Amino acid sequence: MMQQTPPMGWNTWNTFGADISDGLIRQAADALVDSGLAEAGYRYVVIDDCWSLPTRDASGRLAPDPQKFPHGMRALADYVHAKGLKFGMYSCAGTLTCAGYPGSYDYEYTDAQTFAEWGVDFLKYDYCFHTPVLEGKYLYRRMGTALANCGREILFSACSWGVEETQTWIKTTGAQMWRSTGDIHDSWEFVKKLTLEQDRLHPYNGVGCFNDMDMLIVGMQGKGNVGIQSGCTAEEYRTHFSLWCLMGSPLMIGCDVRSLSPETWGCRKCIIKCVSGSSLIPV
Repeated sequence: MMQQTPPMGWNTWNTFGADISDGLIRQAADALVDSGLAEAGYRYVVIDDCWSLPTRDASGRLAPDPQKFPHGMRALADYVHAKGLKFGMYSCAGTLTCAGYPGSYDYEYTDAQTFAEWGVDFLKYDYCFHTPVLEGKYLYRRMGTALANCGREILFSACSWGVEETQTWIKTTGAQMWRSTGDIHDSWEFVKKLTLEQDRLHPYNGVGCFNDMDMLIVGMQGKGNVGIQSGCTAEEYRTHFSLWCLMGSPLMIGCDVRSLSPETWGCRKCIIKCVSGSSLIPV
């Protein structure tokens, strides 16, 4: 799978954290289409951490929390696909995810097959609770190999936060994008910090495997799971978006797309989609 442009979509984490559900994902998919964002290229709908039961089932497989996802993941994926969008999910290279749910360590092939059967198109793969015995490059190669052999084309989003000099080995894992930074928070200071970190990493970015500067905070306005005080000004959000485009980062919306503020919509008029490493085209 050769990724020609930075992936674009929406992810649950920045706004909702653990407060996710089948209904939320369906509403977000509807909003992406109805707003015109899907037509502009935002096609991945990604469920982040906290979607599963706290233990694997009797066969050793991951299972969705039935209170949050009563219809199961295959039905939800089918709904997202019927909207012309792609369905994404989350797991972790450790024994547990960052929120303490079952990770994929030693279950890489089982989980890749499960995701394929559910119709998953995108996997965000985090790096919490990982073994000290194996370096990250081996853990990500294991999942990359599992995905390559699962029978379905699944975009591999490696989220190792840029540790262990990720840039020097990430392209050996089959990943199409990799987190080159720590987590973002809704503040201008974090935008500046993550941008400056790209100085030495930008040469590794390009077609096939894109440097991921983390999800967008545009429109969060200090609310949600990564909100800090009052968030950013409209000008700071525009600058943040422009920097992510100029750096060729994937564009994963983090705000609540069901209720975008007039200010955020005003920003959208100058928001542009990233169609190649540094090309900017008006929406």
